[in-house]
Amino acid sequence: MTFKYSLTIPALGSHKLKRFNLWAAATMPELAYSLPVQTPIKTENMTIRLRSEADKAAVISAFPATLP
Repeated sequence: MTFKYSLTIPALGSHKLKRFNLWAAATMPELAYSLPVQTPIKTENMTIRLRSEADKAAVISAFPATLP
């Protein structure tokens, strides 16, 4: 499976990957995505990889209104 599209989302604090996984499982269980192996605590953004533009649009519409 290839993930050609990326989306950078705001993510503050620790456990960014775990929190995104929990949110995605609860909100969009059918979504296929790829996360980085790890993210430093100091970073304020996280990039996720998605399969299609439609997946990207779905995440943007489902994500809290903090996305630009």
